[in-house]
Amino acid sequence: MELLDNLMLGLSTAFQFKNLLFCLIGALIGTAIGVLPGIGPIPTVALLLPFTFGLEPASAMIMLAGIFYGAQYGGSTTAILVNVPGETSSVVTCIDGHEMARQGRAGTALAIAALSSFFAGTVATVVIAVLSLPLSALALKFTAVEYFSLLVLGLIAAVVMAHGSVMKSLAMVLLGLLIGLIGIDVNSGVARMTFGITELSDGIDFVPVAMGLFGLGEIIANLERKDERRVVTSQRFRDLMPSWADLKQAFPAMLRGTAIGSVLGVLPGGGAALPPFTAYALEKKVARDPSRFGKGAIEGVAGPEAANNAGAQTSFIPLLTLGVPSNALMALMIGALMMQGIQPGPQVMTEQPALVWGLIASMWAGNLMLLVINLPLVGVWVSMLKIPYRLLFPAIVLFCCIGTYGISNSLFNVWLMLGCAVIGYFFIKIGVEPAPLLLGLVLGPQLEENFRRALLLSDGDFTVFIRHPISAVLLGVVAILLLAMLSPAVLRKRKEALTE
Repeated sequence: MELLDNLMLGLSTAFQFKNLLFCLIGALIGTAIGVLPGIGPIPTVALLLPFTFGLEPASAMIMLAGIFYGAQYGGSTTAILVNVPGETSSVVTCIDGHEMARQGRAGTALAIAALSSFFAGTVATVVIAVLSLPLSALALKFTAVEYFSLLVLGLIAAVVMAHGSVMKSLAMVLLGLLIGLIGIDVNSGVARMTFGITELSDGIDFVPVAMGLFGLGEIIANLERKDERRVVTSQRFRDLMPSWADLKQAFPAMLRGTAIGSVLGVLPGGGAALPPFTAYALEKKVARDPSRFGKGAIEGVAGPEAANNAGAQTSFIPLLTLGVPSNALMALMIGALMMQGIQPGPQVMTEQPALVWGLIASMWAGNLMLLVINLPLVGVWVSMLKIPYRLLFPAIVLFCCIGTYGISNSLFNVWLMLGCAVIGYFFIKIGVEPAPLLLGLVLGPQLEENFRRALLLSDGDFTVFIRHPISAVLLGVVAILLLAMLSPAVLRKRKEALTE
């Protein structure tokens, strides 16, 4: 009964005209940046964070969420028609989706991708609604001890799941934690690592850091790549309604992809690529004739597309119930909450029910909007590929500078963003993933606060972290992950999986 009441509250919030409008704006922006290769949802959300400052919390979160799952839809369009994945999660769709387009079945491939995404998004919305109540009830029993252990687990899992070297990812987390400690210590009043710069007294704002590392850093790297002449496989799109035989063949793959995405989306540090790649590998294993894959197998489109959309939406579960981000984009969403004066954590479910359930209900509305606007407007989205990247760059930089300055009317934030852009570009060149750094920066102050509070309540007894059963289990999982990473066999398998 409580679930139905909460869903009704969410629907009444999500279906307010202004929230529907922001949901549509988010879905349109998400589709556009999904279509355009080289931008992606993380830089876009980072760039738009300052512009959500004047919005109501529900409207801001609904729009940012729409950008995230809208990008999963848009990325499949160029993957199928141009063989260029607009999004990381759409890389797998190129394999069979583009082959279907070359065979004259572009309309069927686009329709199956859109229907799979809509089906997975609808199921994932239900999963979020069902799991939110029990998880939030469990989270309310957490003390500072359990919360500290949970944050440690989230950071270590992000290291394990991140691409590239484990040591580099661990270094990024530690660097993020150190940056998060800059500023005045609230307990002692002592300045920490400010180097006499008064602007650092309140700490480093995560928005300029995120915009620099993910927004401008990625864009600078993209400028090195020459504008390619992209050829659309089919200019005319017929048969956008798949046949009954196509649906019958694709539906089991949709189910399996939705299940995989729903589980993997919750894992900390899973990223956008893990669910679709896993779904594609599973489809090849369960297929009676694996040789069909790579030659236009419809399951190779349905499974990964369902997985990436389900994973995108269920990644909100740890954020909404525990206040812990499962990936870099969820860290940006936590930042958006903090900009609105809302402290993320288990209490958000009880203190801001309209915000949480409005966001959940808006996902269903957003998926329906995406289904309607993606297929009929496919020609419009494809035409956006004609825009040279060098023309987008100046506008993006201008919006970055205006948005960063507008946060606190500080020129220091603009210079900080530009400095982080150079660092972000350097990370890209040396093959270091900056996502763990952002997680460390966002979670660092919470980690310190809960650590100090736990020791204060236990009179400095460090064994309190293993005397509490939930905390002991969480730290046990951390220990297992760290020991596994020391195993040469595990490291070799991890490297092979990430390379594939």
